[in-house]
Amino acid sequence: MIQDKLAGWVSDLTTLHELTERLTRTGTLHDALQEVLRAGAALVGARRGMAVLEPADGLGPTTTIGLGLAHADLGTIETVPRSATSYGRILDDLPDGPPAERRPSGAAAVAVPDLFADEGLDPRHREVAARLGYAASYAVPLTTAAAGRLGAAVWLYDEPAEPAEGRRHLVGLYGRYASEHLARLLELERGRARLATIAEELLPSRLPRVPGVQLAARHRTGPQGGGDWYDALALPEGALGMAVGSVSGSGPSALAAMGRLRASLRAYAVMEGEDPVAVLSDLELLLRLTEPARSATALFAYAEPAHRRVVLAGAGHTPPLIVGERRTEFVETSLSAPLGMLACWEAPSVEIAPEPGETVLLCTDGLLRRTGDTMDRAFARLHAAATTVSKADRADPGAVADHVLRTVLPDGGRGDEDVVVLAARFE
Repeated sequence: MIQDKLAGWVSDLTTLHELTERLTRTGTLHDALQEVLRAGAALVGARRGMAVLEPADGLGPTTTIGLGLAHADLGTIETVPRSATSYGRILDDLPDGPPAERRPSGAAAVAVPDLFADEGLDPRHREVAARLGYAASYAVPLTTAAAGRLGAAVWLYDEPAEPAEGRRHLVGLYGRYASEHLARLLELERGRARLATIAEELLPSRLPRVPGVQLAARHRTGPQGGGDWYDALALPEGALGMAVGSVSGSGPSALAAMGRLRASLRAYAVMEGEDPVAVLSDLELLLRLTEPARSATALFAYAEPAHRRVVLAGAGHTPPLIVGERRTEFVETSLSAPLGMLACWEAPSVEIAPEPGETVLLCTDGLLRRTGDTMDRAFARLHAAATTVSKADRADPGAVADHVLRTVLPDGGRGDEDVVVLAARFE
């Protein structure tokens, strides 16, 4: 008998170890909650379940995901008054319900072994359970000592049932470990959201309206909060200044440097925007004086939409791409070093003449690096994506940018870099 018990304990510990190992490999809150539901279902012997993330501090994010439940099913369950559900009493810290719903001694879980045996069951709960075909539930809290309540997970049985005491103990141990992992991911997610918000606030809130050209921009912030940026500003005599760039590093310091660099470039563009080389030279001097340990790539273009004339200069940056009905080609710019890399930056400017209906596409290197390919292959992928823009999409610069992003990065890419695309369609 002792050997049988020891064998059972070893088996349980092995199972718990395998499940926690799988959980540690998740890197997002959504993936972690999905894994918690799968592991818990295996431990308690249920087929379906749902997890509700609702941090007690009210700072979010909040979400509900299901296992074996469609989105419509989750919506149906949420029509039940929350106080009538087991997970709702955990989230709202309500006392135990009728005798049919009891909280096991020594645990914070709520077991409902037979929903329909409870004469006082909420009518809406009875209706939803009958429609979805579940007859019992077992809910556990997701909580830590430091972060407090994070949410709750509940598993649904097709027939009246409840987990045995040993299974309850295992799922309790797993839930405590899972809660710590979720708390870490929650802080990481919040940090990423704060960085993304700061990055968006440092970028233009809206693009200018200049006769003869339509503008659109797309910006995807990486999880580390990189320093990629874009800008567009109306200049005297109907001219337009456009810029994209990237600051080395990541995190808050890179975002701050990006904000300073972008603000300075706007000033230089107003003073001497007709000469893009002079604008980048001034920017390089400022970077050298204020950020000696940092480098940056940048591209500035001075456009006269009325004459369909664009003069541009780049510093270690991806060349622009012209997308039109009769041609799709990269602009031939001279090879140049990033700002702050050499004793003195200098590169010649290039002049292009977009045809009516053509779009000039400016993008940062993050778009190429996220492909995970070599630079040659990444450039080829970008060019191939631009050539497949439909005739209808070519009339809208935003549609051109969206098509390129979807085609080049169908799954979002494999890197953590920021991605910036600025599209200008000339009429």
